[in-house]
Amino acid sequence: MSFPKDLRYTHDHEWLQAHGASWRVGITQFAVDALGDITLVDLPREGDLVTKGQRFGTIESVKSVSDLYAPVSGKVTAVNAALKDAPELVNTEPYGKGWMIEVEPTEKTELDELMNADDYGKHVAAQ
Repeated sequence: MSFPKDLRYTHDHEWLQAHGASWRVGITQFAVDALGDITLVDLPREGDLVTKGQRFGTIESVKSVSDLYAPVSGKVTAVNAALKDAPELVNTEPYGKGWMIEVEPTEKTELDELMNADDYGKHVAAQ
């Protein structure tokens, strides 16, 4: 399995992509494959604060309900409202239309702690 090179990754299978002053957040194809068909995504509101490593929402599939963890600390600047009516976008386009939130980081050094695509691929292979 290969992963987009322009993203950063967490050990909990979230990804980040630079999007202006904010970073777009979603879950990886590896996580999608493990979850199965996504039926519901519960996300924070725009303006909410998130803390690195803390739960910022949940994702429900036909198999289970899983927590979503913030890859960085910051303020939520956008929420993908399309997921409310079409959570299956996470299944079909996890790196595109299936993004979840955008966060403006408050601790820029936290970005340096994330994995690149090659390191994430090794992390997944070890699981």
